[in-house]
Amino acid sequence: MIIVAPLHEVGEAIRIWRPSHLIGLASPGAELADVPDGVERLQLTFHDIVEPQGDLQPVTEADVAALLDFARSWSGTAPLLVQCWAGVSRSPAVAYAVACAIRGGGEEVALADALRSAAPFATPNRRLVALADAALDRQGRMVEAVAAIGRGAETSTGATFRLL
Repeated sequence: MIIVAPLHEVGEAIRIWRPSHLIGLASPGAELADVPDGVERLQLTFHDIVEPQGDLQPVTEADVAALLDFARSWSGTAPLLVQCWAGVSRSPAVAYAVACAIRGGGEEVALADALRSAAPFATPNRRLVALADAALDRQGRMVEAVAAIGRGAETSTGATFRLL
């Protein structure tokens, strides 16, 4: 099970779901989630942008490789928690990428639809999805599936949701 939470709901998500692994996503210098001992953590730092902008740091191929490697270390016996500041763009994109990696090719549309159903507000970071699509050799299917679900409902912050 993959759980996605905004930063302000991480403590409650950890209490309820008891994840074994956590992928934290934050902008450089931003507040990080408190994670209890025993939870394996990968912390990635980049701005929520889809193309280079001035001094802002976009997600890189190395970031996506690290998150996919980390996801492969997750046994699936306890939930994987993915969190970012608002739970709207970066963390839904990572949850989608991890779900696509787990399910294998051919599930891109179904997983994008499941993401939209679980999180009407989600607008997955297109750059992250494109890099994951390339890393997983999906030949644009992930990018197309996320484009098909469109932009999520307007919101300032998301809410905790479950994917898979």
